[in-house]
Amino acid sequence: MSAEATGRRVEDVLDRLAQRDDREVSAAAEELVRVLMDFYGAGLARIMQLLEHGSGDGGPQTALLRDELVSSLLVLHDLHPENTTARIGRALDSVRSRHAAEVADFDADTGTLRLRSAEAGGCGCPSTTQAAQEAVEAAIGCFAPEVTSVQWEAAAGKPEPALLQIASRPPTAATAS
Repeated sequence: MSAEATGRRVEDVLDRLAQRDDREVSAAAEELVRVLMDFYGAGLARIMQLLEHGSGDGGPQTALLRDELVSSLLVLHDLHPENTTARIGRALDSVRSRHAAEVADFDADTGTLRLRSAEAGGCGCPSTTQAAQEAVEAAIGCFAPEVTSVQWEAAAGKPEPALLQIASRPPTAATAS
């Protein structure tokens, strides 16, 4: 496969679509090609950037596998050297400083991942929890797209503190009489 031959093939397909009377289909096909070119261009740029600026402790392969974009491209083409469990762990590591979650179970046959949310941070309100879950699920989608559904379990954390009732001041000697 060469870049020149592939480019000619893409042009031929786009020309055939342009010859049809359906301009909407032709425009959609051209947009699809642009989106894919942008995606792969960003991936290649990231690879070059990671290789150029050093790779840290684990070497160049570790730096590439830590990156969501590069990792998703490797998975897309079945080139990722890590198994699903390792990639799920890598996804959770990528967001753990902001959103802690633990794997409860992964069923490879159904693609269902059960996660246990760690102790809630922040205010504990539902919108904060939902945002954290969405961030974790987005990372899972990049690193392990074979996960088709995520189910959440509540963490078995510390019990809520007892509610203390605050009453008005106790009566003083002057008001008691």
